[in-house]
Amino acid sequence: MSRTVSSWILSSARSSIILQGKGRWYSICIPNRNRIKWKLVFSKTCPCPAGSCSLDRTFSFPKAFRHTSTEEEHFSFQLSPAQINDILRAGELSHRTLDLNSKNANSVLRFESNQLASNSPIEDRRSAATCLQTAGMMFGVFDGHAGAACAQAVSERLLHYIAVSLMPRRSLEEIELAVEAMKPVRPILQWHRHPNDVEYREITSQYFENLRVYWQHLLDLDAEPGFSLEEAMICAFKRLDSDISLEVQAPQENELMRNIALQVAFSGATACVAHIDGVHLHVANTGDCRAVLGVREEDGTWSTLPLTRDHNAYDEFEIRRLKREHPRSEEKTLFVNDRLLGILMPSRAFGDVQLKWSKELQHSILENSCDVEALNIYQYVPPNYHTPPYLTAEPEVTYHKLRSKDKFLVIASDGLWEMLSNEKVVKLVAGHLTELNMQKPPLTFKKPVNLGYMHNLLLQRKSKGLASLDQNTATHLIRHAIGSNEYGEVDPEKLAAMLTLPEDLARMYRDDITVTVVHFNSETIEDYYRSH
Repeated sequence: MSRTVSSWILSSARSSIILQGKGRWYSICIPNRNRIKWKLVFSKTCPCPAGSCSLDRTFSFPKAFRHTSTEEEHFSFQLSPAQINDILRAGELSHRTLDLNSKNANSVLRFESNQLASNSPIEDRRSAATCLQTAGMMFGVFDGHAGAACAQAVSERLLHYIAVSLMPRRSLEEIELAVEAMKPVRPILQWHRHPNDVEYREITSQYFENLRVYWQHLLDLDAEPGFSLEEAMICAFKRLDSDISLEVQAPQENELMRNIALQVAFSGATACVAHIDGVHLHVANTGDCRAVLGVREEDGTWSTLPLTRDHNAYDEFEIRRLKREHPRSEEKTLFVNDRLLGILMPSRAFGDVQLKWSKELQHSILENSCDVEALNIYQYVPPNYHTPPYLTAEPEVTYHKLRSKDKFLVIASDGLWEMLSNEKVVKLVAGHLTELNMQKPPLTFKKPVNLGYMHNLLLQRKSKGLASLDQNTATHLIRHAIGSNEYGEVDPEKLAAMLTLPEDLARMYRDDITVTVVHFNSETIEDYYRSH
């Protein structure tokens, strides 16, 4: 970014027209208005009263890195390379899979994940877990709006609902008997979390009880549940969204738990979850997160295979679906300014009960609640709200049988896809992997091997520039998403400017970005086809 561009960003912020919203001042100088999921004029960020708890918890960066307002007197976009790396790498997570069971070799070689906040606090969430009582691994990205509460709850709960949906009757009976006898329950998932990924520990017991009600329902079925993976994912998505809606309607004496339930139900989240079991890849998507496969063709070129489609006003299938579900008299009001009822960008999401409940139910729940403004919940019924629900959490599920040429899967929130095309993302990952391999000299050992010899080999690698590269592929994508110039190269000045944008301006130029890159084990996939 040139000095002219960075100066324009700052001057445009300081000279923009200001609207006074309830609880906050809003700028209407919005170069990328379509990126904002909820209209700013409807959002409230009233501070919590003394003694109340904040539910939006996330990792924080040193204050010196980010300005809090465009009105600061000594405003600077300058960051050192080390500071830039510290910010970009703060949310890094990586995990390499170990094959402990040779009968079921894992097609996932490793995964890498990262996220970068625009909102303060960040509204995106992510999940990754290995299934312990069924086969496979799961990876999820969740993009919250109107707060982080719904994305937080869905990130903690959805993978459990999917895993339970896949468990055979015998396993469900075993965990039910253990709970009844107050004995330890064998874990269903092994989580792979960043140390700063947060949990709603205060409400974990209630979440477990509602999960138990779900598996009891599965046990009440006359026969073995016998869900296909696609059916299990659809059922899990819909059941969790139903539970989110019912939990806020149930009587609750604990004020903290009731407040959390309110925030979860009245905020929202889109979700994209991949389940990988051997060569079988299923992707369930609700909303506008996205999953894209990177494919290396026989001639060495790279191609892109999208596994999801965005559920929004730009998708003809979604427009036709909503028109089928509502009277013809509403055809012109279903989407206004490319938003559902003029309010929401995605047309599928968890939570968002304002677009699912009747007016009477909304009024009843909020009237009997405490100070909803302190919880950042607003009472607003859009015009032409006649035949709810207008929103669904039901996902579209795509199945793909992995081939040896399928090298990686990228799952990300729309903050990445607004900046980079599918093709550009695959090209960046492929180029980064090639660059890492080229700069990694082979570790050829001369016997006897000693520490001094190993130290010299590592210094050789460092001298060839490997240390300057992002080891985490997700970080590499985020760096390019916010720092690339018109030639596709990272501009250090632009990168610094985008990272130091103040809180009252950052959301106008970029969204929260969450990325997970899953790398496949080509040898395992080839072994599968050789033996089948």
